[in-house]
This record gives sequence, structure tokens and C-alpha cells, in this order.
Amino acid sequence: MTMGLLLSALLILTAGGGICSFGFRRVKGVTGMGAATSVTGAVLSLGPAAIVLWTGRSVELRLPWQVPFGTFYIAVDPLTALFIIIIAGICALAAIYGVGYLKNDPGHGHPGTSWCCFNLLFASMLLVVIARNCMLFVMAWEFMSLSSFFLVMSEHEKSTVREAGWIYLTAAHLGTACLLVLFLLLGGTGANLDFDHLTAPSSPFIAGVLFVLAVFGFGAKAGIIPLHVWLPEAHPAAPSHVSAVMSGVMIKTGIYGLVRILSFLGPPPSWWGWTLLIIGAVSGIMGVLYALAQHDLKRLLAYHSVENIGIICLGLGLWLLGVAGGYPELAVLGLMGGLLHVCNHAVFKSLLFLGAGAVKRGAHTLDIDCLGGLQKLMPKTARNFLVGAAAICGLPPLNGFVSELLIYLGAFGAVVHRPAIGSLAAAGMVTLLALCAIGILAATCFTKVYGIVFLGEPRSDCTVSAQEPDGFMLYPMTALAGLCVLLGLGAPLGAALVSPVVRQLLAEPAADEVMATVRQLLIPICLGGGAILALTVLLSNLRTRLLKGRTWVQGPTWDCGYAAPTARMQYTASSFAWPVIDMLRWIVRPKLEIHMGDNDFPRKARLTSHTGDWFCQYFFAPLFRFVETLSCFLHGLQHGRNQLYVLYIAITVLLLLLLKVR
Repeated sequence: MTMGLLLSALLILTAGGGICSFGFRRVKGVTGMGAATSVTGAVLSLGPAAIVLWTGRSVELRLPWQVPFGTFYIAVDPLTALFIIIIAGICALAAIYGVGYLKNDPGHGHPGTSWCCFNLLFASMLLVVIARNCMLFVMAWEFMSLSSFFLVMSEHEKSTVREAGWIYLTAAHLGTACLLVLFLLLGGTGANLDFDHLTAPSSPFIAGVLFVLAVFGFGAKAGIIPLHVWLPEAHPAAPSHVSAVMSGVMIKTGIYGLVRILSFLGPPPSWWGWTLLIIGAVSGIMGVLYALAQHDLKRLLAYHSVENIGIICLGLGLWLLGVAGGYPELAVLGLMGGLLHVCNHAVFKSLLFLGAGAVKRGAHTLDIDCLGGLQKLMPKTARNFLVGAAAICGLPPLNGFVSELLIYLGAFGAVVHRPAIGSLAAAGMVTLLALCAIGILAATCFTKVYGIVFLGEPRSDCTVSAQEPDGFMLYPMTALAGLCVLLGLGAPLGAALVSPVVRQLLAEPAADEVMATVRQLLIPICLGGGAILALTVLLSNLRTRLLKGRTWVQGPTWDCGYAAPTARMQYTASSFAWPVIDMLRWIVRPKLEIHMGDNDFPRKARLTSHTGDWFCQYFFAPLFRFVETLSCFLHGLQHGRNQLYVLYIAITVLLLLLLKVR
């Protein structure tokens, strides 16, 4: 029954996508069919996942097929069930949002193609997490990359979109190449690549090689630094509901794959944990720094995905260190915090991308310096965006606070309770410092975003006419904002959601005791957060009652004595962020250009700042130029003369014979 529902969901999604692409020609018919099949597939897949997660039991289906190296093998265990719930929930809400977003929108081509690729992306992500055969996994992984590539290329007539799409496709295939080598080494000499036939490596060296391949292969999809270069390019290029799915869900398949492979490799050495800790710290800090310097709203949110993947890697690093050192408290807190942050990030990052799409629909721009005053014109969007911004900053009583708190407690426990063990204490200190730096910079960044975009006065003519989106776009945002509050106030329920996965991956009796303690610890924290929220609502209502019946007027903002203040007198995004960027200029390498007149009293002056991606400028760009030069050189060998092609073959055979003779 369970596997039948999942297979039905996959069939409906793929068939619905095909019908959207070829069957319907009317925009309303395509939109209705695409959204309906996405929601139906989500409903059918949520039930089996909830049952498996509730019972903790695994279900599987194995069928013979003609593809070599094993069978058609799919299964659902607690780890898979958790990711199915995330994928199905976010994709369903994004599909409903897409109905309003793509309505009467000529900028994204034929809507049938968009809905077809969206449903295929949904189906391929489901197949990735339920696949239990290496060949099936790689095929689903490639379908996921290709369908998301076509969604990124929706506005392919723009050169920037085409460049973003090709960068994404290149990064995806480089990651897939690492995964192919990884699965071949895991399979060894056996002809069966089903997951239950894979054995742990025989030597620590081979295990280390497999771990590095897994980090590179899955890290390219997750967007860890320095493999993140596709992420700030692809997310802004895609439609906003697709960006929400890619950032909130798709990059988490990289985390899923890494955790799944780690379960095959046997007991981890401590350097694996340190590797993930360093990757997490660098990704978190650099991601939020680059986000702080951005001028495009969706590009800023894309860099925050890099930051939050770093936080997840911090939790996974503590998990591996706890397992390697034999300390279940550290392992449980790290793993529980990392998995819970996977769920929380899917919720608040999807909310923020949907909010950015509403801003684009209302103001027709995502340039932060051209926005302003949208809280008056789009109050519901502003309120939902504010909830997501507070959640991503880790502020109580919202969900981002809970998962970061668990990682923080694990790191703090390593520092305080294990001071004699230098490696654990140092790991805890690295995690604490990274989390503090990330939290401070994230709060600064979203203060800038909300203050510049939603507060103040409109900075351009297009912002003046902004309007609230329709219900199709507004209701998914409201639902996600409610989930941010629910997962924050109901933190013990969130911990219970990931507990079966922790139990599956650790399989230690002490883990249950630690998880029970964690849930008990979260109860007073949630009560305190609820009390703060209730007090806020009470004071707001009290203020409303006290002002009722009084006469009050609305006037202009204090203008510091200027007789005719303009929007240009407000803070810009660049001026707000520049003190922090300038203080850390030795890391992010910003560029500041000042344009002044020739005389002492210029009538016009302009200041611009730009912060490029250091990894892209100084590593990947030279690497791509070298590959392009090498390709142009080798292209000369393909000149169309068959005689010379035969000569190449003869020379190759001769060299092989000479090597064999030696």
C-alpha cells in the first residue's frame, strides 16, 4: 500500500507534466493541470512518509529490470520519509503560488513547458530519496539536474540567464562525475549495485577517498563553498516559485545523499567531522558576508542558502565527532540540530523566495536600492516576509532559533564538559564562534533588507504603484509563515519529527535518553517564547484600545530641518552595509567607485560599490578560461579528414602494443 501510493504519485507527476507540455494549449488549462497534479502527487506521497516516520519501520519494493548492476529497488525508511515530507510540502505550496505567479506572464515562455519541468523536478526529487540502487539513484539525480536546468533557463532570451543556466549545468555534471566514481568504488568488483549489497570499505584510506568524493559530489548540489558558484547565478534566474523549491528543497538532496553515504562507510574518523566543521564555518560566514553585499534581493537570498547549508554542515560535523569520540550527547545534538535545520530552512527560505517573487510582481524590480515603502502598499507580504527574516536570523520564538540552539548546545557542551579532550573542545569553540558570527551578520543583513525594501519611502516610480498579490501567491506565504511560528512554539514536536531519523543513524541506547532530555529541555523554552508572543499581542491590543476614540493624524517623517526631503536622502542598501563590508574588506575584497564633479561644489555625485565572489573571480574563472583554451587547441584535431582519424587510431594501437611489450 505504501509503495503503491508513492509509485502512483510518481506516475501522476510525470503523466501530468507530459499532458501539460503536449496536451493543453490554453494557459488556464495548463496552469490548472500542472498545479493539480503537483498537489495530488504531494498528498499521495505525504501519507506513506508520515506512516513510516510515525512507526519507525521501513518498507521496500524490489523488481527485476533490464538495466545492469542490480534491480529496480526503492524503499522508505525514516531518513527518506523526513525528506519526502519536506519535498512534498514545499512543492505543493510552490505549485499553488505558481498559479498566481505565472498568470498572464509572457516572460517565462509557454507555461506548459514550465509546468512539465516543475512536475518532473518534483518527481525526480522523490525518486532520488527513495532509490536504493546506484544506477537508479544516478538516473534520478540527472533527471533532477536537467529539469531544474530547463526551469532556470525559462527566460533564455536573456544572456545573463543563459550564462547562469550553463554554469549550473556544468556544476551539476561535475558533481555527478564524482558520484559515478563514488558508486563504482563502493560497488567494488560486485555486479550488484543495490544499496544493501554495498559493503563498508576495507581500509581507512579507501573510506577517506569515498568520503571526499561524497563531499565533492553532493556538496556541489548543496552549494558548499567553494562549490557554490552556480547557486547565486541560478536562483535569481529562475521563477520565484522554482527558486523556492531549488533553495528550500533541491539543495537538501545533497545533504540527504551525504548522510546516506556516511551510513555506508562505517565508523567515521575524527578528521571527517573536522572537515565538515571547517566547510560549515567557511560556508556560513562567507555566505552571509557575500549576502550582505548584494543589491539584488534574490541573489542575496541565494547566498543565504550557502550560509544555512554551512550551519547544517556544522551540525553534521559535530555528529561525526561525537560518534568518533564515543560521546552520544554531542552526536545526538549535532545530528538532531542539523536535520531540524534542514526542515526549518526549507520553510523560511521558501517563504523568503516567495516573498521576493511577490515584491517583483508588485514593484517590477528586485533591485533593493530601487525599492522602499512597500509595507504600506503590500502589508500582508511585508508581514510574512518579516516572519521569514526573523526566522532565518535565529530569533525566538521562531523555528530557526530551535535548530541553531541545539547545535549551539552541542558545541557548548563540548567546550564546557569535555575540556580535557582538546579536539572536542576546539571543535565546540569553532562551532560557537561560527554560529555567533553568522547570527550577527545575518541579523545585520536582514535589517538592511527589510528596512530598505519595506520601510521608508519609495525610491523609484515603479515602487509607488506596487500592489498586494492575489490569493494564490499570498496563501502559500501565509501558510509558511504559520509553519515558522508553529515549529518554533512547538519545538518538542519538531524534535520528535527528526527523532526516528536520529535513532536510525545512531542506533545507540544512550541516544534515546539524550533525545528525551532534549525534548524536555525544549518545553520551557517554547513556553517562554509563547509567553513573549502572547505579551506582544496583549500589548498591541491594549495600545489599540487606548487609542480608540482619540484623534490622531499621520504626518511626514522628521526631515532634520530640510524643507523638501526626497527619497534620495534615505539610506541605501550599499550605505547601510558598507561599514561591515569595509571592516572585513580583507576577506570579501569590495570595490568602491566615487563619481564626483570637477569643481568643489558638484551638482551631481554618485557612489557605487561592488563585491564580487572571490572564489569565482580567482579560482573558477581562470580554470574555465584554461579549459576553454585547451578545448580550442584540441578542436584543431577535429578537421573532418578520415585518413587522419584512422592514423590517430593506428598510433594509439601502436602505443598500447609497445606498453604491453614492455
